[in-house]
Amino acid sequence: MGITREGRHKRRETGGRRAKFCKKRKFLMGRPAAMTKIGEKRIHPVRGRGGNLKFRALRLESGNFSWGTEVCTRKVRVLDVVYNASNNELVRTKTLVKGAVVIIDAHPFKSWYEGHYGMKIGIKKSGGVTTQESIDLSAASPKVASKLKKRQSGRTLEPVLDHQFSSGRIFAKISSRPGQSGRCDGYILEGPELAFYQKQMHKK
Repeated sequence: MGITREGRHKRRETGGRRAKFCKKRKFLMGRPAAMTKIGEKRIHPVRGRGGNLKFRALRLESGNFSWGTEVCTRKVRVLDVVYNASNNELVRTKTLVKGAVVIIDAHPFKSWYEGHYGMKIGIKKSGGVTTQESIDLSAASPKVASKLKKRQSGRTLEPVLDHQFSSGRIFAKISSRPGQSGRCDGYILEGPELAFYQKQMHKK
């Protein structure tokens, strides 16, 4: 028996039985889930209806993640799956699906921030406190130094994010569909959304 998406075998909402007047159809078929894992990139093309291709990612190790408030996107490594609202089993098996909360490598974003603002972030101090320090601008040209100082004046960074940068790992959410597009793209969690997911993870 193949996987199918039809609903003719189900009873009506009122409890009555539906007439079985046709067999399964190709256009109602389904396929097994990709269950994308973290590992060396492995993608299989799948032919769909109309000759369209889907890209079934079986393993992925990196993706494009966006930092929304800073409008910065970098290709980074996916390190771990930490939360999935639909199923805890997908966290245990480290399965990459849309909507999963993952931990990604923070270093590409950290180095971009340093170059863009001239500020070192996520510096650990005694007592587990993280601070931010300006880089030495004496070697830079006056034009570059004034540009960086101007950027620094209007800059804000959440303390929670700063703390994550100190560990070199940040929480992100997958917004693409790895089993359909063959990509693992997403965005960094921040603000109320980050607070919500941290609360949910703490519960578990």
